Amino acid sequence: MIRLAQAFFRKFGPVSTQAAEPFNPAILCKQSRSDFYPLAGKRIFDLTASAFGLMFLSPLFFVIGMLLKMTSPGPTFFLQERVGRGGQLFRIAKFRSMVVNAENVGPALTFAGDPRVIQLGRILRRLKLDELPQLWNVLMGEMSLVGPRPELPRYVAGFTSQQRQVLTVRPGITDLASIVYRQEEDLLGRNPDPEQFYRQVVLPHKLSLNMEYLQRMSFVFDLSLIFQTTISLLCPLRVTKLCKWGGGQ
Repeated sequence: MIRLAQAFFRKFGPVSTQAAEPFNPAILCKQSRSDFYPLAGKRIFDLTASAFGLMFLSPLFFVIGMLLKMTSPGPTFFLQERVGRGGQLFRIAKFRSMVVNAENVGPALTFAGDPRVIQLGRILRRLKLDELPQLWNVLMGEMSLVGPRPELPRYVAGFTSQQRQVLTVRPGITDLASIVYRQEEDLLGRNPDPEQFYRQVVLPHKLSLNMEYLQRMSFVFDLSLIFQTTISLLCPLRVTKLCKWGGGQ
């Protein structure tokens, strides 16, 4: 176990507590690949799927929007600054699942039992329906259907230079880490200090899974992750098996 731990930290490194290094665009060159999918196919797939998804799901968007308006004061959508490809900031879109101004009246993380989450928001978050507006981010080229989940700038500031390789691709709506940490809010809620636990345990493991995704990225693997994500939502009891498949503990 000691050797495995040493190998993990040699390869991925811990999340540094120091200020992040300025993003070096040259790192993008290291990610150049000769195959069609990472260079063009992935974007074509994203454009096609997101456009179809937005049209197909528009009635659901309307219903969720109406329910939010009827049950909770405030806007339908929640926009938040995240770090995207190349370290560029963008505004991620979600259906609002918390009280207005929640990000300014509590911790950055959301955990099980968080009083800021509205009643309808609990359902949206449990089924990940609050993430559906990110199809617009995908259509605009800010995100991908599959890729490392975008983090807040405060967390990216602590990435090591190797961990910042996850910024060489578009962030995604789902990824390997999203499946492994399907019950992340429950996990954080069981810890006395969710912020520290996230920084020291969850985030380093997520980044290691993101690095694995960079190595395995392909059309077949992306489809597999989309399928596994769907299964994890419809059959929560299978999450443990998915975590073992994804390399989780």
